[in-house]
Amino acid sequence: MIPVHDVHVRSTVPLVAPRLLKLEEEVGDVALKTVVSARETVKRILTGDDERLMVIVGPCSIHDHTAALEYARKLKQLADVVADKIFVVMRVYFEKPRTTVGWKGLINDPHLNDTFDIGTGLRIARRILLEIVSMELPTATELLEPITPQYIDDLVGIAAIGARTTESPTHRQMSSGLSMPVGFKNGTDGNLQVAIDAMHAARHPHSFLGIDADGKTCIVNTNGNPWGFLVVRGGRTGPNYDAASLAEAAEMLKKAKLSPRLVVDCSHANSNKDYTKQSICWNDCIRQRVEGNKNIIGLMLESNVEPGNQPLPADPSQLKYGVSITDGCIGWEETEQLLRDAYVQLGGTLPE
Repeated sequence: MIPVHDVHVRSTVPLVAPRLLKLEEEVGDVALKTVVSARETVKRILTGDDERLMVIVGPCSIHDHTAALEYARKLKQLADVVADKIFVVMRVYFEKPRTTVGWKGLINDPHLNDTFDIGTGLRIARRILLEIVSMELPTATELLEPITPQYIDDLVGIAAIGARTTESPTHRQMSSGLSMPVGFKNGTDGNLQVAIDAMHAARHPHSFLGIDADGKTCIVNTNGNPWGFLVVRGGRTGPNYDAASLAEAAEMLKKAKLSPRLVVDCSHANSNKDYTKQSICWNDCIRQRVEGNKNIIGLMLESNVEPGNQPLPADPSQLKYGVSITDGCIGWEETEQLLRDAYVQLGGTLPE
């Protein structure tokens, strides 16, 4: 008989149910309070009730548990210093959409060797998130696979939908049911309308196929998520963080009857894919903010323990510690300096 089913499927591997994975480690009161407080703070920033600048900063992707926690400890200390002017959230990204092929992130391939031990990847991701929020440091992560939120959503303060998936109906529907604010990036070509359309779509109720807490296939019925926001990240024609581009973005949002407040991603096309130029975008946006552009409510930085990036070798033990294996990142020293300088420009006073 000619096969007509699973013709190109090599195998299927069952996963632990989300409910059971969440029961493996208790989420303490501190962690829970951190997540709830972060979500409410972001909402107040989006409405203008909290006038602090939101900064989402951290590695392009997490691949090393130890380095991620070292970075988190450093960031937590700095976040406390600047807290009256800047609300700091750590980028804790585990899923990486690829233009063609490449390492897809810690959840997909935690051992960095194409063994695709996703069950272990989910456990490690959850453990990292739990440890970070237990430090009272909020987290943000990109959600790529629509099943992933069931495993980690209770530890995430902000969700991100990337430039490659903002136009996806699946991700718009998923966002309509997420429990936290969601940032939608403009398309890779620089198109803002796809992100604005995504914000509109996610605000409405949807019904779609998904899984429940027991891992069973089900119909997911959502209420809609009103807490979407635009993230501008540049496009194929270049950066879009200049004053004229941001004014145009704000007008497009207002025309769509959405809040004109937005977040600027200082990496990707806004730095022409050169991590050393993130500071140019950062400093320009801080200047605009100081000069009165309150539509800039947040900035994103790709930052790691050490600057730069490195290819993933055949032997992962040869990796340099604290260096990104995806996009290039600025190092901790530059990160700290940028945040401290911005804090002072925003009216803060650094301790002696």
